[in-house]
Amino acid sequence: MTASAARVVRSRVELAQVPAPGALYRRALLGALPGLGGRRRAPQPPSVELTVTGVPVDRSHLAAYDRVCGFRLTDRLPATFPHIMGFPLALRLMTAPDFPIPLTGVVHVGNRITVHRPISADETLDFTTYAENLRPHDRGRQVDVVLVGSVGGEEVWRGVSTYLGKERTPGGGERRDRAERAPAPAASARWRVEPSVGTAYARVSGDHNPIHTSRLGARLFGFRRPIAHGMWSKARCLAALEPRLPDAYTVDVAFKLPLPLPSTVGFSSTPTGDFALHDSHGRPHLLGTLREEGRAAS
Repeated sequence: MTASAARVVRSRVELAQVPAPGALYRRALLGALPGLGGRRRAPQPPSVELTVTGVPVDRSHLAAYDRVCGFRLTDRLPATFPHIMGFPLALRLMTAPDFPIPLTGVVHVGNRITVHRPISADETLDFTTYAENLRPHDRGRQVDVVLVGSVGGEEVWRGVSTYLGKERTPGGGERRDRAERAPAPAASARWRVEPSVGTAYARVSGDHNPIHTSRLGARLFGFRRPIAHGMWSKARCLAALEPRLPDAYTVDVAFKLPLPLPSTVGFSSTPTGDFALHDSHGRPHLLGTLREEGRAAS
């Protein structure tokens, strides 16, 4: 966190329950209609944090998620599952009128998750979300949406999702890496990703963005066919790394080229914790790093 971000004073709003994502997506789509979606966006992230307490793990939901993403069926939550549990809270924040980037057309360009300790399915979690670090990019503006999961007042999980809102910005800002692409590492596995992944992940994640589930919806956003959800790609990579995962770790990924459905992708990993998904031409869909963390102090 930057020094300026640390000085931000946020008001706290506690919700009675996790919001229903369907109504929030309808709000976002309504705001994108001509005459309704052209309002001027706020110059800073909202100075508010949303929280909800006592969120239990639905074991049938967890099992369905494990199957779709390739995890073993256990009582330990995959690192990406708290993101699913708390995402509707973050979605509530992102669909607020004062959020600086409109949800429609936003691009998820990166995600970092820190697991401080294993989380069991019999624990209940409290979630808090807020936005920070709005900054220019050569294609628009980026913002970080932070989601924190706690048990009994102790932070056990933290996710930071970086979103890009495409727009014209004077002078630009943070630029994409335009250097020559390094050769793709040799794939240790090849996966066939079928179109059913889009709809199956939508069911277990609650994220029914049509770019993942509908050819027509994908075309409306400039894709010839549906694309896999980036968080499915991250989860699928973690499932492949599952035997090597420590109890506490940070996993950071950058989402690169969209993964069209269907596709065949190559998965690779190194002993130092780097991993990737590449297409048949060696172009990256996802680049990630995994590093072990010390346990959070009790």
